[in-house]
Amino acid sequence: MSNVQSVERALSILNLLSKYPKGIKLTDLANRLKLSKATAHRLLATLIDLNYVRQDRETEKYKLGYQIVSMATYFLEGHDLISTARPHLTELSEQANETVHLCIEDNGMVLYIDKIESTQPIAMYSRIGSKAPMYCTAVGKVMLAGMEQQKCEELAASFDYQKMTPYTIDNPNKLLQEIAKVKRQGYAIDNQEITEGIRCIACPIVDYTDKTIASFSMSGPMNRLTNSDFEHTLIAKMLETSEAISRECGWPGEKNRVKNP
Repeated sequence: MSNVQSVERALSILNLLSKYPKGIKLTDLANRLKLSKATAHRLLATLIDLNYVRQDRETEKYKLGYQIVSMATYFLEGHDLISTARPHLTELSEQANETVHLCIEDNGMVLYIDKIESTQPIAMYSRIGSKAPMYCTAVGKVMLAGMEQQKCEELAASFDYQKMTPYTIDNPNKLLQEIAKVKRQGYAIDNQEITEGIRCIACPIVDYTDKTIASFSMSGPMNRLTNSDFEHTLIAKMLETSEAISRECGWPGEKNRVKNP
């Protein structure tokens, strides 16, 4: 096995383990990655020695090690976008007492990079580092709206449009119509499209080049995020927060808009 191949396989193992927080056994891991058990075991042993992987002695399942946590912590602490946005997102969350997320686009998926929890008894389940489809999330729609039209259309054509709920957008034409609406109004809404009973509103973060670099959202149960709340308070607060963060990122442009190439 070449050094490059070993690195690729080791990274594939780490990527797979990230999807199994409760762990996965050697046979299942090897089968999913199409590796022999001997090869998988050898790579896992090296990763364990370096603390990137750990094994539960009772279940014999493999999990991500604490070195990954350490690396992620250093990355998040050094991420300028997170440190810039967090005070504004914290204030927004406290004002509405709802969960707020900060997200970026990662290979055609939404990646959650920060989260401010609500203190409400019913809150949206999510975790930093997790991913979600772009076509059924408000944050995803905002980032699609901020892309060049060709890239947006290519991504829209590439999605599998898995029905997460009865309300999920299920084809490229519907998604592109929704994206056009997002561009006009400057924000996106997810009405139970990824999780039944949960509504979400998202706005963009734009940098000094007038490029949408991230999106943030507020999420909560339908009975708390009502149409009346949206119309009278939340949309205005979200747009104000979008502008404030974007200006700290160097954006000098006109108020309350998603980049429309």
